[in-house]
Amino acid sequence: MKKRVLFFVAFLLIAAGISSCEDVLENCKICRLNTYENGNLINSAQEAEYCGSELIRIQSTPPVTIGSTTTKWECD
Repeated sequence: MKKRVLFFVAFLLIAAGISSCEDVLENCKICRLNTYENGNLINSAQEAEYCGSELIRIQSTPPVTIGSTTTKWECD
């Protein structure tokens, strides 16, 4: 009987842990890749929704500047 109770409690703790991680990993934002020349927006790619690790990857991508043109991800 003790094993069943212990198993049930462990199962509940694991289930609660998984569901709380999903909220963090499934954080979603609308992002677009914008290009600026001398600080003025010259091109904006179509917006798309990114979530979880893909969103983290996009948000951690540094801007790329070549001459006076800078391309960077921007998320709302």
